[in-house]
Amino acid sequence: MNYRKFFLILLTIFFVLSLFTILYCEESGLKEKIVHSLSKKGIHPGIAVLLISMLPIFELRGGIPVGINLFNISWYIVVPIAIVGNMIPVIPILLLLGPLSRLLSKIKFFRVFFDWLFKRTRSRSAVVERYKSIGLMLFVAIPLPVTGAWTGSVAAFLFNIRLHNAIISILFGVFIASVIVTTLSLLGIWGAVIAGIALMTLGILSLRRSVR
Repeated sequence: MNYRKFFLILLTIFFVLSLFTILYCEESGLKEKIVHSLSKKGIHPGIAVLLISMLPIFELRGGIPVGINLFNISWYIVVPIAIVGNMIPVIPILLLLGPLSRLLSKIKFFRVFFDWLFKRTRSRSAVVERYKSIGLMLFVAIPLPVTGAWTGSVAAFLFNIRLHNAIISILFGVFIASVIVTTLSLLGIWGAVIAGIALMTLGILSLRRSVR
């Protein structure tokens, strides 16, 4: 099975799980249980949103839906928290990725990891290579599992985009992504349906191109 077929399967699973999670949470009162559990542990929902938004893969596309649909926090409170969380790793990645990769690549395990990371990022960020800062903003703005501030920061390093240009481009991209994700989150189950259809469509188009 080639990686594009595998990616399409993952998108389908993601879509189904998203719908199931929303429906199950509404019917079972799971949202209230999770919020209550976090409160007992002293974890404020806003902190949970911040931490989720800092994580690779999840970023604000995970933090905003959790804040709005799980914790029932107003969108105008969730969005700034998620944007800040998503931006926190950006400057350390831009400043430290080069020195760390050179230092750690002396160890075989890390050399293999960085080779894989850089090859994967290059293959997915042609728009950044071609359009530089504008391409970086557009790349980060599309809230898909293979895009975002983390991957965008790595791409900015690989394609030698200046630090201040990279930060501004990623910030604008994160802001645009927050608008898209917030809109879908406010639509509830219909937002999940729209996001799932969009993801599956992109996966199918990608698969068709690979077959040609």
